[in-house]
Amino acid sequence: MIKKPSLSFWQILNMNVGFLGIQYSFGLQQTAINPIFLYLGAPEDMLPILNIAGPVTGLIIQPIIGAMSDKTWSQRWGRRKPYFLIGALMGSICLFAFPHSPVLWFAVGLLWILDVGNNMAMEPYRAFVGDKLPEKQLSLGYQMQSLFVGAGILLANGSIVLFQYLFGGESVETAGTIPQWIYYSFYIGAFLSLTTILWSVFKTPEIPPSDEEMADINKIRALPLLQRIGKPFREIIDAIKEMPKFMWRIGAVYLFQWYALFIYWQFTTPLFKHTMGYSTSEAASQAAKMSLTYNTVTMVVALMLVPLTLKFGGKKIYAVSLLGTAAALFSISYITDPNLVLVPMILFGIGWAAMMGIPYTMVSKVVPQERRGVYMGILNMMIVIPMFIQTLSFGPIYKYLLGNNAINAMLFAGVFFAIAAFLALRLNVPKSDSVE
Repeated sequence: MIKKPSLSFWQILNMNVGFLGIQYSFGLQQTAINPIFLYLGAPEDMLPILNIAGPVTGLIIQPIIGAMSDKTWSQRWGRRKPYFLIGALMGSICLFAFPHSPVLWFAVGLLWILDVGNNMAMEPYRAFVGDKLPEKQLSLGYQMQSLFVGAGILLANGSIVLFQYLFGGESVETAGTIPQWIYYSFYIGAFLSLTTILWSVFKTPEIPPSDEEMADINKIRALPLLQRIGKPFREIIDAIKEMPKFMWRIGAVYLFQWYALFIYWQFTTPLFKHTMGYSTSEAASQAAKMSLTYNTVTMVVALMLVPLTLKFGGKKIYAVSLLGTAAALFSISYITDPNLVLVPMILFGIGWAAMMGIPYTMVSKVVPQERRGVYMGILNMMIVIPMFIQTLSFGPIYKYLLGNNAINAMLFAGVFFAIAAFLALRLNVPKSDSVE
């Protein structure tokens, strides 16, 4: 086993800068993509199915890329870097093109390609941190990623609010067209997607594989082409068969957590149209302010969670944070003041910081180094499976059971967060499974 040297705070920061661009892109997906669909004529009950690209590409791309990156090594580019470089380039091109979508089907198609790029970039990044850091620094490494999650989404939504204020004016929305003020946020995303990844690539060298790992990589390189193509799929199947029980338990938490999050992201704009009588642009701007608020909180508290998890344990902090997120969604469903509705986002921001850091720290401690990429991919399958279920199931639920009422949708999501909090109390990390 290769002994990993401890890194300085600034080295850990540099290796995670690329997450800023990835999360800026995800920030636009959370806040700007659904309003664009609405601008182009999509009905509200179609929003879940129009977002199916995220779960489908995540389900397919992340575990495959994870398995492939486990068995990759280049003296020049390393193990994980080739994948998140290609993903960042794809994302950059799509972000530049997105606001120029002439019709709904074009925007939906671009979302599919954008999600492929984002998933290619993000999954190896999770394994990248686990590869580089010793166990005692894993919590700091993943909470640093959580900080950049907050920063990226904060910048994305801050830009939306700023550009609407500067260039939105009082113009009346025109059906079938996308307001030009929203273009600029996507242009910034196209720039950040690639440049932040390049920063981490050039600032952080990867640890070379051990002799045993290199021998395994060379064996795979010597296989015929068809066997090499099939190898990642066999790796995924074998990893699932041998998966630690802890990961099955976190999968139960994720089922409710991510189903609820997808509801929140899809229905904040319809919620404010309902509770505050806003137009689509006004509601999208309010949703961006919500995201701006909770991601600011995420940035502030992300590193504060490191000593708290060390003192009280990851599962307790995680569970309490999820319960606070449930309380936030219950609250915003009934607040009609555009300023007061930002207050519950403090709880949401704490929850988001915990969701983006604590589970990855836990999983990284219980999976073997040589399979870290594929298991991080499987963990992200546990994110996209509930998203996939949500995109297929929630449209009819919203239309027929919740009365096409966005308030009821948000309350539904709050209940699911409360269930996730209860299940998080079962997440005991077995010390015997912990690895360096």
